Amino acid sequence: MDYLIGDLQGCCDPLEQLLSTIDFSPSRDRIHLLGDLVNRGPQSLAVLQRLVGLGDAAQCLLGNHDLHLLAVAHGVRKPGKGDTLDPILAHPERDALLDWLRHRRLAAQACGWLLVHAGVVPQWSAGQTLALAGEIETLLRSPDIAHFLPTMYGNEPRRWDPDLQGPDRWRFIVNTLTRMRLCSADGDLELKKDAPGEAPTGMLPWFEHPHRLTRDTPIAFGHWSQLGLVDTPLLLSTDTGCVWGGSLTAVRVDDGRREVIQVACPQARKPG
Repeated sequence: MDYLIGDLQGCCDPLEQLLSTIDFSPSRDRIHLLGDLVNRGPQSLAVLQRLVGLGDAAQCLLGNHDLHLLAVAHGVRKPGKGDTLDPILAHPERDALLDWLRHRRLAAQACGWLLVHAGVVPQWSAGQTLALAGEIETLLRSPDIAHFLPTMYGNEPRRWDPDLQGPDRWRFIVNTLTRMRLCSADGDLELKKDAPGEAPTGMLPWFEHPHRLTRDTPIAFGHWSQLGLVDTPLLLSTDTGCVWGGSLTAVRVDDGRREVIQVACPQARKPG
């Protein structure tokens, strides 16, 4: 059985409860984590260790918090005030855990679903999304990762252009796949944390643009806890705010079946 699971953000106890609820077996089942495995919650180290231990039974995407961990570990960024990454950075197996993390994907397909952490701009098809994610995955896995990581940061360019090259191209891909919530029909990104009803003029939630190339592609994503669970035939939003005291959500998607399983999470963080 295959399950899509929303943002963990360092909440290992709810993950264990969820796995118990679905009677998860690594020999029979597979879970697909949609990014933001670590940070904010109190058990980021335990989350990584648990997922590594599951081997191929846990297929994980990278989210913005996971990329932040890699950047902090390589000295590219300073830890944030609310970070909970120190136990990972100080652990004897730090290098092995970080190496595992940088070999995760930024987009994938499973059971007919396109999986991303944040979103897809209207100009990208499903195939193009996977190919562009692959460009970043290659950079993260290369010996030059420390040279790539600084180029991720910044909000420009805001609009997709297939002729973009180098850091501008990489930055736009990363921002789309791990940070975006709102965009224009022309593919301009709005990277502020606006609520769905507070979008600036011309900006919509990325999935509401009627002419996007992926409109007929089932897409599952996390990242946007304000949305809560969105469960439609072509769209699954799975970040239900575990780290903020909401719930952790899994959706079974194999064999044409859809089943939503949720476990309550104790409030570990206060928003802000």
